[in-house]
Order: sequence, then C-alpha cells, then structure tokens
Amino acid sequence: MKISNEEKEYLAAYSIEKYDRPSVATDIVTFAVMEEASDNFRKDAVKKLKLLLIERASFPFKNFWALPGGFMVRGEAPEETAMRELKEETGISGAYLNAFGIFGAPGRDPRGWIISHAYLSLIDSAEYRVHTGRDAWRAEWFDFSCKCETCEPKDYPGCENIGSCIYTVELTSDGTVLRAVYRCDTLFENRHTREVYTPLENDGLAFDHGEIILRGFLTLRREAEHDGRIVFDLLPDRFTFNELQQAFEIVLGKDLIPANFRRKVSPLVRETDEFLSEAGHRPARYLERCPERF
Repeated sequence: MKISNEEKEYLAAYSIEKYDRPSVATDIVTFAVMEEASDNFRKDAVKKLKLLLIERASFPFKNFWALPGGFMVRGEAPEETAMRELKEETGISGAYLNAFGIFGAPGRDPRGWIISHAYLSLIDSAEYRVHTGRDAWRAEWFDFSCKCETCEPKDYPGCENIGSCIYTVELTSDGTVLRAVYRCDTLFENRHTREVYTPLENDGLAFDHGEIILRGFLTLRREAEHDGRIVFDLLPDRFTFNELQQAFEIVLGKDLIPANFRRKVSPLVRETDEFLSEAGHRPARYLERCPERF
C-alpha cells in the first residue's frame, strides 16, 4: 500500500502507548457427533453431540474445565491463533472454524482486560484423536445437552422485551457433570433486536465459557435451520442418508420426517457408486457433498 509523505510524518509521530490496550485471546467451541457402543448388540450404536473441553493446568481456574484457546502473539490473525491453540492443546488441525462472537465484558477474566474472539469448530470425530497439550492436564469429550424454557420478560429501560427464556447447558463425562444456566432476553431497540445473556448458574466451567459454549451451540443450530450446510462438517466425506439425517436431528434436537428431509437436502448431495458394506440385503448408498453448493 502506497502512503503519502504527510501520512508518513503522522505515523512517525504517533504513539499507540497513549491508549489502554487489552490482551487478545481466542476460545474455540468444538463439536463432534460421536458414536457410543450399545449394551445390546441387537441395537444400533447411539450417536451423541459432544463438546471438547480441557482441564486447566494453571491458575486462574486451575483444575476447572475450559474451552481450548489462548493468547494471540505478534504477527498472528485471530483465526491463526485459534488454529494454533487448537493444535497445541488437543492435536486437532485443519478443522472447520467460524467466528461467531467477541467477548470482552469487564471482569470476565481475573487477570485483567482480556478480549476473546470466539470460534465455532466442527470436526468429523473419526478423523481426529485428541491428545493433551502442554497447557492442560487433559482434553476430554463431554456429552452435550441444551434445554430451553420460556420465562416472563423483565423490563429494560428504553427497550421492548420481545421474548425471554432460560437455557440450561449440561456437560457430562465419566461421572463429571458441568452445568451452566443463562437467562436470555431478546430486546427490540432502535429497530433492531439484540440478545442479553445473564448468568444464573455456572458449575465447574472457567471464566465466561458457559456463555461462549451456549452461544456457539445456538449459532450451530441457527445455521442448521437456515440452510443446513454447516452440519456437513460433522460428517466424513462419504456418508449415508441415515447418517446425514441423524446428524441434523442431533443438532436440531428433534425428529425429522425422512421424505421431507430428503427433499430439503437433495440439492446439497449427490450419489456415489459405493455402498455401505455389511448392511444386509439392501445396502445403503454413500452420498457426498455437491461441491458447487459449498
């Protein structure tokens, strides 16, 4: 970029030190759909939505569970930081990343003024095996559930509260249960809507990661309802129709009518010449994404 002599003089005299500067970090909400073996060999394996967390090895919040993430270093873009931290702390590389929010409320981190860029990451669990990095005791996949119940709106000065609900997020793994409860008020102000999240309960999660997890999941669900393409990042390159529908049902939290679902996703997929082996007398055909739609 070419700059004028006047601008060069201005920059030479400019001092960024006269402004307070926060530290900048990234946090990554990583979801996967994973299969759990059934106790009954006659039944299909159960698939669940899982969230990746790390147990912190240092203060603050030592021994608490947190999202993978860390501080930016000079010369990095936020997405590069997120990719590096995810690789260092879990061994995962090349995963889908989508920025969905910036978190910088005063007091969110006891170490000082720290602003975090939050990323949603989706992976095909069959492709990755996490390992613990240097910044964590261990990395674990937690069963994820999110329930919502409506509640009475409360007044906000200058705004119309057009809807209120309470979200309860529960995360479980090998007897460990983490729980975060948030009230969400949807406000209408200056011809636009905005959401206000108020923490009601936070058990076992570090920092404000309960809110980041909740908002990451809501981003995933809204994108799935919008056009559905985001859900494909939870699947391998080849998949059956049933696997695709199951992934959508897990994310959306509801059963889908196969015929209606097939019509909706048909523009996004194409058939391959391969079939699922050991699938009985009528094996399922593998599908793949239509590249021109992604």
